[in-house]
Amino acid sequence: MTGNASETTKLAPASALALLLVIALSWGMSWPVNKALLTYVSPIWAVSTRLTLAAVVFGLIALVAGKLRLPPRQDLPMVASLAVLHMSVFAVLTSLGLVHVSAGRTVLLAYTTPLWVFPLAWLMMGEALTVQRLIAIASGMVGLALLINPFAIQWSDSGVLTGHALILLAAVCWAVSIVYTRMHRWTASPFDLLFWQLLLGAVLTTAAAFLFEGWPVIDVTPHFIGLLIYGGTISTSLAYWALSTVNRSLPATTTALGLLAVPVFGVMSSMVTLGETFDLLTLAALLLIVGGIAIGIIPSRGKATPEPRPTPSRGNSGA
Repeated sequence: MTGNASETTKLAPASALALLLVIALSWGMSWPVNKALLTYVSPIWAVSTRLTLAAVVFGLIALVAGKLRLPPRQDLPMVASLAVLHMSVFAVLTSLGLVHVSAGRTVLLAYTTPLWVFPLAWLMMGEALTVQRLIAIASGMVGLALLINPFAIQWSDSGVLTGHALILLAAVCWAVSIVYTRMHRWTASPFDLLFWQLLLGAVLTTAAAFLFEGWPVIDVTPHFIGLLIYGGTISTSLAYWALSTVNRSLPATTTALGLLAVPVFGVMSSMVTLGETFDLLTLAALLLIVGGIAIGIIPSRGKATPEPRPTPSRGNSGA
């Protein structure tokens, strides 16, 4: 695919921010869905079934659109990095963490990702450490700290400790994936690569499920099928494609800040569907997170310093 074709996937900032909000809503609602899936299937098989369905659905879409083609050699590292770090490792670690940790707390821990993205983007790409971004991230992280509320955690429970550690490790893996994606010199479009990422993720997680959990034992009910359809389509294949497009259109730190809306929606949907508690401390945390998102996304009044970007080569780098 030529550079001009790749350029068409880049959105205007307003459109990219709107799409980012849709992604945040979709992923926020996915956390109570993923928690509910664990009542029917084991953690790694839950990820495997979601990714397998997503690969089938998106493969059919790509086939109908006439875009089911092998990825270019230049983009194979991108296919592998996203399939391994985000679709497989991040998803499996958070699924394992959900066994011991509530859905609301899990989404909050998982979305400490900006803490790791920001220094990585600064060290590896030279993205500016502006005062506005530092304030935005500080606000968001204080809000997450209030929501996590370590004084309420049963630290004597080894399962709880393990669950929290797994989820934090997942956040680090996703951060590495975000920065590496932004550094990549793209050839194909996100649409052209997504099927292969989903397929590789499905193969890897299925192999891991057989290795660590044995043959699947699934309690198939209409409720399970509904949860799986949501998890395998709306919050997986469609959301991943949308995020790939957003990543090309916004800086890595802006994307990370925008995704702080996911824990907001995650906590709210967990309260509604799973009956998790809501108090003034949670309200204060939500306000801090939303405030951090606004600070990070609203352009500063002064003239912005252009962020260093890798030189385009048959397509733009994405984040």
